[in-house]
Amino acid sequence: MTDDAKPLLIKRYASRRLYNTETSDYVTLEDIAGFIRDGREVQIVDLKSGDDLTRQYLLQIVAEHESRGENVLPINVLTDLVRSYTTQAQSVVPQFLAMSFEMLQDGQSKMMENMASMPNPMSAMPGFDAMQKQQQAFMQAMTAGMSGGWPGASSGPAAEGEEAGGDDLNAIKKQLAELQAQLMKMKP
Repeated sequence: MTDDAKPLLIKRYASRRLYNTETSDYVTLEDIAGFIRDGREVQIVDLKSGDDLTRQYLLQIVAEHESRGENVLPINVLTDLVRSYTTQAQSVVPQFLAMSFEMLQDGQSKMMENMASMPNPMSAMPGFDAMQKQQQAFMQAMTAGMSGGWPGASSGPAAEGEEAGGDDLNAIKKQLAELQAQLMKMKP
């Protein structure tokens, strides 16, 4: 087994402190949750007895997140879990939960793959390219105005936009100039 495939071994001392054997330091439950979120497998064992305590600590991590309001498990699921400990159904529940989570993870992965491979639906819209160019020209004209060069000025970013932007940019500059003229008339 390679180092990547071996679970991270955490030892619990008699003082209940948790010791990371890889980094030779003490860790908290939140650290362990972080290892798991990063994709590491974790095994927690009692130093003295050698008992595997992983399940107990994972349940404690879940309980702490739930108590902080990070509710993932609905009340009815928690209730059904408690019931499953006292019924004959307990032998089916672990397999059902494992299969359900696997299906959920597969579904999420497939959804993310599908979303990444889908083209932008807006790009199929007629006139999208023209609208995108107009937005870019408008933003260029606006930033030119903020830097001190107003539309119609012969230097700075607005002049560069005239060369590249074409009629759309000129129309926007004209509109901005008209708005500026109207604003000047409104001043007392």
